[in-house]
Amino acid sequence: MNEPLFVIPLWADLIAVGLGGVQGALFASGFRGERRLDLLGVAIIGIVVGMGGGLIRDLLLNVTPVTLQSNWYLVTATGAALIGMLLAGVFQRLNRVIVGLDALVMGLFGAFGTSKALALGLPLVPAVFVGVCAAVGGGILRDMIMGLPVGIMHVGSLYAVAAGAGCLVLATANALGAGLVAAAIVGIVVTTVIRLLAVIFDISLPEQRALYRRKVAVETSTIPIVKP
Repeated sequence: MNEPLFVIPLWADLIAVGLGGVQGALFASGFRGERRLDLLGVAIIGIVVGMGGGLIRDLLLNVTPVTLQSNWYLVTATGAALIGMLLAGVFQRLNRVIVGLDALVMGLFGAFGTSKALALGLPLVPAVFVGVCAAVGGGILRDMIMGLPVGIMHVGSLYAVAAGAGCLVLATANALGAGLVAAAIVGIVVTTVIRLLAVIFDISLPEQRALYRRKVAVETSTIPIVKP
């Protein structure tokens, strides 16, 4: 007899989708000049961010995307995007709220992705990978659609690292005997806190060119400089 598939509570999934929709709309509404979007464009970005993480998660797990099995996902994402557009002026004056929302959305999608992967029997490392892809997937799709450099590929505040840390803590806690719900809560907190601290204190991974310059400096330090 096959074991039942792990099911994320609808209300929890819709919260993540809704917050992602608001975040995506706020992001798109802030563009001016060449990349300014009309109402439909902003709504599409909000929907992509709200639903992208769940779609990528389920595609990686080779299961039917739950976002396509209920009317509520698209309705929630669309409504959240509209709310984000209407309140864009208010939220843009509250930068801390936007940053906190971004961190929380990452934590939610990362935790849901890792939890579902573990429940379906994936080993720890692949489960963490699925969680990280779910956490950053909406942002990647957003950047690609808008023709922007993909955020996680460039120097900036810790993004995928924060998601990876939270997903790894979740998977490790579950492997040590903690329940998935408790482990997921811890994972969400870890991802959110690391992301917020990275933004507040401007913490990022070193730039690749900086590492190369350091290597060249070390190698050339032994070369004598002959002055004329």
